[in-house]
Amino acid sequence: MSQTHVPQPGAGEALQQVRPPSYDFASFEAKWRTRWEEQRLYQVDLQRAKKPFYNLMMFPYPSAEGLHVGNMYSYVGADIQGRYKAMQGYDVFEPIGFDAFGIHSENFAIKQGVHPRILTRRNIEHFRERQLKHIGNRFDWSHEVDTTSPEYYRWTQWIFLQLFKAGLAERKSASVNWCPKDKTVLADEQVINGRCERCDSIVERRWLEQWFLKTTKYAQRLLDDLEGLDWSERVKNLQRNWIGRSEGLKFALQVVSEPETSGEAQPGRDVAIQAYTTRPDTIFGVTFVALSARHPAIEAITAQERRAEVQAFQERMSKLAVDAERGTSGVFTGAYARHPLTGERLPIWIADYVLEGHGTGAIMGVPAHDQTDMLFARSVGLPIRFVVRSADGAAVQDEQEANEEDGILYDSGEFTGMASAEAREAVIAWFTERGLGERSVSYRLRDWLISRQRYWGPPIPIIYCPEHGAVPVPEDQLPVVLPDVENWRPTGTGASPLAAIEEFVNTTCPICGQPARRETDVNDNFLDSSWYFMHYISSDDATQAWDPALARKWLPVDMYIGGAEHSVLHLMYARFITKALHDLGLLENNEPFKRFRANGMITRDGAKISKSRGNIINPDDYIERFGADVFRVYLLFMGPYEGGGDFSDRGISGVVRFLERAWRLVEQYSQHAPQAPSSPEALRAMHITIKRVSEDTASLKYNTAIAAIMEYVNGIVERRAASRTELETLLVLLAPYAPYMTEELWERLGKSGSVHRASWPEYDPEAIQAQRVTIAVQVNGRLRDTIEVPASASAEEVQRQAQETERAQHFIEGRSVKRIVYVPGRLVNIVIG
Repeated sequence: MSQTHVPQPGAGEALQQVRPPSYDFASFEAKWRTRWEEQRLYQVDLQRAKKPFYNLMMFPYPSAEGLHVGNMYSYVGADIQGRYKAMQGYDVFEPIGFDAFGIHSENFAIKQGVHPRILTRRNIEHFRERQLKHIGNRFDWSHEVDTTSPEYYRWTQWIFLQLFKAGLAERKSASVNWCPKDKTVLADEQVINGRCERCDSIVERRWLEQWFLKTTKYAQRLLDDLEGLDWSERVKNLQRNWIGRSEGLKFALQVVSEPETSGEAQPGRDVAIQAYTTRPDTIFGVTFVALSARHPAIEAITAQERRAEVQAFQERMSKLAVDAERGTSGVFTGAYARHPLTGERLPIWIADYVLEGHGTGAIMGVPAHDQTDMLFARSVGLPIRFVVRSADGAAVQDEQEANEEDGILYDSGEFTGMASAEAREAVIAWFTERGLGERSVSYRLRDWLISRQRYWGPPIPIIYCPEHGAVPVPEDQLPVVLPDVENWRPTGTGASPLAAIEEFVNTTCPICGQPARRETDVNDNFLDSSWYFMHYISSDDATQAWDPALARKWLPVDMYIGGAEHSVLHLMYARFITKALHDLGLLENNEPFKRFRANGMITRDGAKISKSRGNIINPDDYIERFGADVFRVYLLFMGPYEGGGDFSDRGISGVVRFLERAWRLVEQYSQHAPQAPSSPEALRAMHITIKRVSEDTASLKYNTAIAAIMEYVNGIVERRAASRTELETLLVLLAPYAPYMTEELWERLGKSGSVHRASWPEYDPEAIQAQRVTIAVQVNGRLRDTIEVPASASAEEVQRQAQETERAQHFIEGRSVKRIVYVPGRLVNIVIG
């Protein structure tokens, strides 16, 4: 799910100019990694946990030579939350695994010329042992999952079967997105600006029979339930826009024949086309009807003499790139539809811009009030009729441009003179009363296409029987194991490489025992990742996908952090799967994640990070030179975590100096420091820092939390005195950010146990109050003096002292004091006449 990239040679050479920390991080990082693992410090007893907190991050695709800096940024930021909550007394579960199936991994295998099974195993080993175990996260490795394991995808296949039995999985012919480079179909969500989100190739359209999951049945719930989620607002908005709810009029357009010249039946007689519009107020401006290239009515309505031209156009449309310019080409069917209000005969065209699966696949063409309709009408010579003028009553000024704004209707029969909003309701009512149409809701969201004509994925568990059709594989025969084959590369024919393996394809029908064949497509790896967080809690249980009792205790996930690029992919799919399983009685929770935060994007020296720019950041280089603590703190100090930051090698030196200063401070005072802070100012500084770091860490404002710790360290250094309480507080506050260094210093302070099991400190509201405050003394709004008073001084006492200062008396003398304005803790303004 979380993407990886190949590090570029020479990346990070500038870092050699930045000196590493003077303390020996390499030795103590290795020491604590080993000790944490031996002590099982980060494992939690899921059954007995009293305060469960499920802290989740997006597991990575092991599809390149290593995790990139964006992965680390997301993972470290998520880990801060886990460590913070654990120190607050929660039983934190922070698992990790590998999203190892799918096109990313297979394409990398093709590039390397290595079988994906071998390469994926090798990559997982590298990701786990050389990277993820070195970044200082509190991963619970005892619950690791790997989506390519038959023990895992057995349950992915089981979930598919539950959906199939419930009528939520369907095989149907459809116009689909086809990536010519990856040689497979793509879901709508995997097409970004007309290009494949994986390889950036221009996507084409093909007509194929595929498996879909019926996400559209959940469109309204997916939309409504966003309101109750504590998620990043930008992610919620992206989902709202993708679901794309609209209200309008759904109505029938009756197909009419040409005037009959013989007794023969004419094409299209008794055919009605269902159309949908969000602008029923413009219905008197309709001059044509446009259908999608594969609309089911085309066969019935097309005139004989036009069939060849129509078929040629359909073939051309099937090869048209998804992002191709549309609205300029079409073909006339030879048929007409009757306008339901005027009786006018409207020519029925097939147009390149009307897409299958969007709305009804048929639109009423209103070129005067829709720019795409206008472009099409002008290109093929259809009439244009304006029926809405601006709200101020002004006539249309430019008939070359469509007027898409609301306004006042004219030339619209009984609706003339109505405002657009009023007319929309009136037109819908007119259709409804006569049984010719109805108010309808439409969604941009399409059903989820999960078929993939590739090798590296879980086979879809369906058997095709000549007598019984599509039959589910019996659950006791799961998993349908992906065979280990030599010819695994994609064919590009629309068939999976598995189709060529007779011993896999040929089987028997579970119902009648007659010869049958297996489905040879594999499922989209986003189905694998739509439920992985459910299996973490029962990864060691071979008998079920998840333990219902543990699911009730641990789900939904408490905190989930990852990239916003998955807003309409993984996050939407996980919500759909969770709701479907909830409806089937398999889960109690209706949403997968209580809280989701999208981390920001990292740039480098002001530029987007990319292989083409040669500015890839290899985390391994930085961790090896500076240690994980420096790398972690620098990543989170660059800028607001949810906004991202700019990575610069030069900036790391400041973090190196800060952690060195903290190291020296603890080392200097650890042996002979007094127990308590030496002054009220020191005590106040400590509690102010606790307050700031606690609040900023909880709200993911990591950069300002680190800044507060830096200020605290500088303050102690300037005072040249530190108590054990101050040093221990410093290490506890810094521990989520620099886990290795703080653990080492905790031990050197002579503390027993781990700093990561220490209690998070609470600030004392009274202690943060200043003992004395400086008050500005103004006379008629101008500053004349200042006074210092006890913070607890009453308003009367402060005003009295302000009036008695020598400089205030100088301006007041001989004048009357009309009133005194006191702003507590800040100023006294003496108003004189």
